[in-house]
Amino acid sequence: MSLLLLVILALQVKPIYAQIYDPVSWKTQVEAQADNSFDLIALASIERGWHLYAQNLPEGGPVSTSFNFPSTDGYRLIGKMSQSEPITFFDDIFEMETSYYEIKATFTQRVKIQDASLKSITAEVTFMVCNDTQCLPPATVELIFKLPAIPTKTEKPAITTEKVTPVQTTVPANPKVQVDSIKITEVSEPDIQKPVTEDPSVAEPNKEPIETLEPEPDKSLWGIFILSFLSGFAALLTPCVFPMIPLTVSFFTKQSKTRSLGIRNAIFYGICIVVIYVVLGSLVTLIFGADSLNALSTNVWFNLIFFVLLVVFAVSFLGAFEIVLPSSWGTKMDSQANRGGIIGIFFMALALAIVSFSCTGPIVGTLLVQAASKGGFAPILGMLGFSLAIALPFSLYAAFPGWMNSLPKSGGWLNTVKVVLGFLELGLAFKFLSNADLVLQLHLLERETFLAIWIAISATLTLYLFGKITLPHDSPLAHISVGRLSLGMLALTFTVYLIPGLWGAPLQWISGFPPPQQYSESPYGVGNSQGSSASEIILPPGAELGPHDIPAFKDYETGMAYARKQSKPVLLDFTGYACVNCRKMEERVWSDPKVLQVLKNELVLISLYVDDKKDLPETEQYVSETTGKKIKTIGNKWSDFQIKTYQANAQPYYIILDNSGDAMNKPIGYTPDIGTYLHWLEAGINTYKTQQ
Repeated sequence: MSLLLLVILALQVKPIYAQIYDPVSWKTQVEAQADNSFDLIALASIERGWHLYAQNLPEGGPVSTSFNFPSTDGYRLIGKMSQSEPITFFDDIFEMETSYYEIKATFTQRVKIQDASLKSITAEVTFMVCNDTQCLPPATVELIFKLPAIPTKTEKPAITTEKVTPVQTTVPANPKVQVDSIKITEVSEPDIQKPVTEDPSVAEPNKEPIETLEPEPDKSLWGIFILSFLSGFAALLTPCVFPMIPLTVSFFTKQSKTRSLGIRNAIFYGICIVVIYVVLGSLVTLIFGADSLNALSTNVWFNLIFFVLLVVFAVSFLGAFEIVLPSSWGTKMDSQANRGGIIGIFFMALALAIVSFSCTGPIVGTLLVQAASKGGFAPILGMLGFSLAIALPFSLYAAFPGWMNSLPKSGGWLNTVKVVLGFLELGLAFKFLSNADLVLQLHLLERETFLAIWIAISATLTLYLFGKITLPHDSPLAHISVGRLSLGMLALTFTVYLIPGLWGAPLQWISGFPPPQQYSESPYGVGNSQGSSASEIILPPGAELGPHDIPAFKDYETGMAYARKQSKPVLLDFTGYACVNCRKMEERVWSDPKVLQVLKNELVLISLYVDDKKDLPETEQYVSETTGKKIKTIGNKWSDFQIKTYQANAQPYYIILDNSGDAMNKPIGYTPDIGTYLHWLEAGINTYKTQQ
């Protein structure tokens, strides 16, 4: 059962912490042409990972880059603003063909000077930038093109360059971003201009400043890599792969003329394995797109489809049937492998991938499912970790053939590993089904039901490891090995650990995986008398009981009105029904007595669920200024509100507000340390009190 614990720990996805970003900086350049005409050139420098949309995109898509010349006194425009060649692709999110730029972009407008005394021309550019996880609100920047003196016939055309400063944004951001302008005297590669953030947590003069919290670096990709690497080793211990190690290594050592050549060929064989699986991950990213993959994590159909997919994988591992590719593929690859040389080695690696698909396919599929929900390059990184674990033994045993004697003999234990993996996949499948149920709020798979299913799976695995249950393809079991007994005891321990969860135990080791405590038939557990006292709590109008019986509002305006009436600060909580880290914060941090006392008595909690699928009334639906998409659901509304107001879209995301909606200290995201989170709460409350 240690494998189950490893999977659970590896899947604790860290959030992508939101910040205030200014990923695009602008410079202007002027080139003199003949007949008193000039080319006004706007140079955009874009941080890696972000992209700037091109001009003239179709309606209903992202905000196009557009230029406006408010005054044309002293000059006239010649033609339209031209642009460098953008990247064009079909955007699954906006469902249309869009164009964008990475790293840099150039826009050019030719003008004819009519007033020789004109020193500069002012224009405005409105633009929108996105990365793999979020889009920033459209911004407007003022561009100043400083004109050189009109050249004589003997003078060379002059070039001037100016770095410009954002003067306004079309959507107010909190906190504010201010950047000092810098004059550039020569043309060079534009620098990425870092924003200087005005920290709203700094108190007034003569008051103690409040310590701000810097977000931890995102570790979700490392989690995917480690999980994939461990899964690769698990795949090695399956009946389809493990017996291939001595056969393949023996081939290289015997067929090669020298030992060094055999080692070199085996290493190249390992490299080919890595390339094959990384290409698979790249194809997944290319076909579906990084942006759309990331957006799928709370999509109901995504979770339902992969629930079915993982159940099929699990049943296959348990021995009901085998998932195999057409046998003709393997035969063709084997024939190509006999060609020898580098080409033959590559086809040997491809033949291994095809022949072992019945064992590795479900594992690879599960990894790609997990990586797809993270978006970005996670599928590529996942396949890199998986293939490295597969390739390493082939290369190492070829270099040190004496180690082959230490390998255990193939036998029934290989099928046992395969069955254990099947149970793990079956348990993971119900997490996807739970996500869909939580998002739709159907209450079909509540906490007790989810835990009962996991208890049944873990208990059945325990019986299997103890030899009380046999499955197809199992070998006769004369005795239980020490390793199998140890794994069975771990599975039994996990089963016993889960059982108190039916009676209200918090189960912090797996927090975030089962539905939250309040999403239950009996929120306080069967026979828990706490429920009677909770029923006596008088809730404010528009509020409902949240985690740990904290009165919570799910509407921003209603909660703010109540906070003004009570003269209390607000804890604004951007969360999601399917957000794992949100549940971890509520179950591990909010449950602390000191934190809970603050949340219940000193703050008004407003929890806005960004994945709430309930439709807004038609009169309240609108088109987002940020994305250009129509906002149809309650979750869309709160997600758009978070991005537009705070330039952030990660959950959990916490802000302490006064009764006017101003932030009392710096917003924070996932903060699992109780002391740090409590200090942040108290600092925001103290700032609120000093302003009253």
